[in-house]
Amino acid sequence: MTKSKDNRNPLGEVFGFPVSNVSAKALRYRKQRLCPFNNKVPNCTKDKANNPLGVCCIWHNESLVITCPVRFREDWVIIEYAAEFAFGSKASWTSLSEIKLMDRNGQSAGNIDFVLVQYDEKGQLIDFTSLEVQGVYISGNLRNPFEEYIKRQSIDFDWPTAFNFPKPDYLSSSRKRLIPQMLYKGGIFHSWHKKQTVALQRSFFNTLPSLPRISQEEAEIAWFLYDLEFNKELKQNVLVLSEIVYTAFEPALLRITTPMPGDIDDFINTLQNRLDEHLDKNPPDTPSLTDIIQS
Repeated sequence: MTKSKDNRNPLGEVFGFPVSNVSAKALRYRKQRLCPFNNKVPNCTKDKANNPLGVCCIWHNESLVITCPVRFREDWVIIEYAAEFAFGSKASWTSLSEIKLMDRNGQSAGNIDFVLVQYDEKGQLIDFTSLEVQGVYISGNLRNPFEEYIKRQSIDFDWPTAFNFPKPDYLSSSRKRLIPQMLYKGGIFHSWHKKQTVALQRSFFNTLPSLPRISQEEAEIAWFLYDLEFNKELKQNVLVLSEIVYTAFEPALLRITTPMPGDIDDFINTLQNRLDEHLDKNPPDTPSLTDIIQS
């Protein structure tokens, strides 16, 4: 389902259903603040448990962007695909959520979203892998349009495009969340020679630097890229696996964490302009640093 260009509604799904869906089931989920995507409790708990921000995804550039990590739990396909990559298609496995990871000094390295464990017929652990699930942070105010929509419950809901209009913050999502997790928690799993998996949306992955790809057999990390497709019969969006990207650990993290430097002359000009302002716009009659470098 695409968004018309004149529709300024930022809300993609509210409590699991598109805002255009006013079926009895969708209205019930909104009234009871329920989550259809396997949250840890029946209700949505995003932001505040007693007053949840029940927005699963938002519209941005005519596409849906998943902002709640629980949205990825639809039908548990993320677990199934990750287990097949790590253990093969015939293994016995289960998943454990929110497992605390400790470093050598006994300090917490954070919680792993899911640890998938393979076991034998006696229930003995054979192998394990990690699955990190990453939604996208939002900049702007999403609470105000959400609460206004809940009051109206209208398929023609509109919200003015103005200051603080909600939009995805891909840079913060990668620098503040995904990359630190992969470096620290992922670094521990890498030292144990354990495979790792990541579930995120294709649009988020496309904001990362191009990663060096390798074969599935050689892969240390499998990046599972998902999208939302509208099902006309259900009048709902469905989570679908779009692509799997296989990488080694160190080359991928090195590519992500290595900045691409801009032109030093641009930075020097910025400094010179600020210096001119600092000196009351009366710069000394001396050669600039750019002139010295270029001479």
